Amino acid sequence: MAWSPPHAGTQEERAQAGDSIRGFTAASAARERALEAELARRLSRDSTAAFFKYFTAEPHPAGSARNKELADFLVARFKEYGLDEVRLHRYDVLLPWPREVKVAMIAPTPYEATLREDAYPQDPQSAMDAGPTYLGMSGSGDVTGELVYASSGNPSDYDWLEAQGIDLKGKIALVRYSVPYSYRGFKALTAEQRGLKAMLVYSDPAQDGWVKGDTFPTGPWGPAGHIQRGAITYDFMIAGDPLTPGYASLPGAPRINASDSPAVPKIIAMPLSYRDAEPLLRALGGPDAPESWQGALPFRYRVGAGPATVRVKVDMDGATRPIWVVEGRIRGTEEPDKYVVLGNHRDAWVFGAVDPSSGTATQLELARVLGAMAKEGKRPKRSIVFASWDAEEWHLTGSTEWGEHFADDLKRNAIAYLNVDGSTSGPNFDAGAIASLNALVSQTVRDVNDPGAEGSVLDAWGRALEKETREAMIGGGATRQESVKRPIDYPGNALGSGSDYTVFLNFLGIPVVEMAFGGPYGVYHSMYDNYYWMTQFGDPGFRYMTAMGEVWGRMAMRLANADHYPHDFGLYADRMKGFIDALAAQDGVGAQLDLGALRAATTRWATEAGALERALAAALASPSSDARTARLRAANEAMRVVEQRLLADEGIPGRPWFKHVLYAPRYTYAAMTLPGVQEAVDAGDWARARAQLAVVTAKIAAAADETRRAADAVRR
Repeated sequence: MAWSPPHAGTQEERAQAGDSIRGFTAASAARERALEAELARRLSRDSTAAFFKYFTAEPHPAGSARNKELADFLVARFKEYGLDEVRLHRYDVLLPWPREVKVAMIAPTPYEATLREDAYPQDPQSAMDAGPTYLGMSGSGDVTGELVYASSGNPSDYDWLEAQGIDLKGKIALVRYSVPYSYRGFKALTAEQRGLKAMLVYSDPAQDGWVKGDTFPTGPWGPAGHIQRGAITYDFMIAGDPLTPGYASLPGAPRINASDSPAVPKIIAMPLSYRDAEPLLRALGGPDAPESWQGALPFRYRVGAGPATVRVKVDMDGATRPIWVVEGRIRGTEEPDKYVVLGNHRDAWVFGAVDPSSGTATQLELARVLGAMAKEGKRPKRSIVFASWDAEEWHLTGSTEWGEHFADDLKRNAIAYLNVDGSTSGPNFDAGAIASLNALVSQTVRDVNDPGAEGSVLDAWGRALEKETREAMIGGGATRQESVKRPIDYPGNALGSGSDYTVFLNFLGIPVVEMAFGGPYGVYHSMYDNYYWMTQFGDPGFRYMTAMGEVWGRMAMRLANADHYPHDFGLYADRMKGFIDALAAQDGVGAQLDLGALRAATTRWATEAGALERALAAALASPSSDARTARLRAANEAMRVVEQRLLADEGIPGRPWFKHVLYAPRYTYAAMTLPGVQEAVDAGDWARARAQLAVVTAKIAAAADETRRAADAVRR
C-alpha cells in the first residue's frame, strides 16, 4: 500500500474538518485562522521580489559600507512599517580583511592561481568586482612547501597518508569540500594539529559541479571557476567575537588577545575553484589516492607529497571592525514583555542571493505585513521581535553578541527563536527543531499551501521524506514493503551548528526552529549566488520566498497568540529516550556506564509531561475566565523555562560556552547529542563520562520538575 501524506486536502478543507492548532481553544483557533488568512492574502511576491533585488544589488560582506547601508535601510523600513522600539546595535568585533593573497605553484611547472571567478554575458553581476578571494580568520604568513592531497581533510584522511609513509610536517594540504559535509574550520584545525603549513580547499565537480547537472549559467550547479568562500573560525569552541568570549563586544568590554582565543586559527588557508586546483592536482606524484578520494576531474588523483611545490601568501590586517544588528518589534497587547524572536543574518560573502538575502527579503516582507496589521489594531497578544544579524558568516557574530548582550532579558522573557538563514534555494521544505516544537512546525506547514505542488507544504515535505527514507532503507537492504511502513519523522531533532540559532539554544536555553526551502544549489558562497541564479533556478517568480513568509509568520503568530505555549514535552522525553539508546549502543558503554538513573529520570519526565497534557486539555475545555487565563499564564512561564533547566552553568568540559546538556555541535558542525558524555566516551575517559552522566541526569530531573510545576499551575 502506498504511503499517503497526512492531512490531505486543501487548506480550506482541512480547516473545515476541524484540524486543531496546538495550544488554542476552538474559539481562539478560529480567531487565529482569520488573522493568518489575512497574513497570507497580504504577502506579495512583487514586494518580496523588490526587496530581494535591492539586497542583492551589490556585494555586502560583514564590515563593509554596503552592509551598513542595508542595516540603515532596514531601520528605516521597520519604522515606516510601524514596528516598535526599532534599534541599531553596534558591536566592535575581530573581523580581519586581507591586504594580500596569493597561491602559486613554483615546481615542477610555474602556475599562479587566478583566485577569480568568470564573467558571463547572461549575468551582468558576474562582471562586477567581488572583492578579494580569501577565507575569513585565516592566519597570516608567506609559506612554501610540498603539496599533499588529503581528500576531505578529516583526521582519518591524514591517518591514511601517514600510513603510506608521508610525513605531513611542513607540507601544504589540498583538501576538498565534501559530502558528508564537514565544516572548513574543522578541516583547518585538523591540518593545524597535524603540523601542516597551510591548507587549500576547493570544490570538486563531483560534489557541486557538472557531475550533478547543468552548471551556471545554464543550470544551478557550480561552474569550473566558482569559489566557495567562508570562515574557518573555531566557533565550535566559542561562538561570537573571539576576543569577548561569553560577553558582548560593547564599548569598554575587556578583550583578550587573539593569540589567546581558542576560536582563532593559526594556520594559513585559502579557497580555490576546481579550475585553479586542477593544475596542482595534476602535478602531484606519489601513490594513487584511494577510490573514495577520487574526484570528477579527468585524471587519476594522486596524493604526493610533491613534486608539486606551492607558495601560499596571506596577509590579514588583524582589525576590529563595527558590525550592526537591527532590532524591531511588534508589541503585544496582553503580555508585551514576552516575545518570540525571528532572526536572519544580513551579511553575505558576495551578493548572497540564497545565503542570506532570500531570508532577508522574506523577513522584511513579513515585517511589512505584520506591521500594517498592527497599525490597524490587529496586534498579537505577545510581542514579535525581528532581528537582522551581522557577521554570521564569520563566527555567528551578531546574533551571539546580541544574545550575550541581552542574555538576562532573553532568559526572562523569550518564548522561542525562529531562524531562517536563506529562505529558499528550491521547492523542498525542511526544518530542524527542539522536539517540544515539532507540533508547532508540522501544524503550521500543514496550513500553508505549497505554491508549486498539490496540497500543503506538509504534504510535499512528507512525500519527500518518505521517498528519502524508502531509498535509504532499500539502499541498506530493506525491502520496499518494509520501507513504506516506517513512520515519517519530521522535523528532525538533532541540531548541530552553523547558523544563528546557536547562541539561543546552546548558550541561553531557548527553544529553536531552523527552516528553509531547498533545492539543487552548487554556487554556495560564490559570486554566482546572485539575482540571476535565483530568478533562473532557485525561485523563479519568488513563490517559495514568499511562502516562507507565510510559514514564518504563522509560526510566530501562533507562539504569540496561543492560550498556552505549544510545547510537547512528551515527545521531547521520547526523543531523549532515543538519545539514550544511541549512547547505550556504543562500544564499551554497557560495561562502563550505568544508564539506569538517566532512564528513570527520562521516564519521570514523560510521566509529568503526560500529566501536563491532561491538565492543559482540561483547562482549554473549561469555560473562559480570568482565573483560567491566570492559571495558563503561570503554566506558560514554567513551560517557557523548561529548556533552560537543561543548561549546565559550567558547560561542556573543554567548551564551557556550550551549556546545553542534550545538544552541541561536533567540530564538523554535525549534531551531537548528550555532548558532555559523548565526548568523554569518544576519548575513552570513563570517569569523566560518569561525571557528565550525573550532570545530564540531574538536568533531566530538573526539566521534569519544571514540567510538573506547569501542570500544578494549570490545576491550581
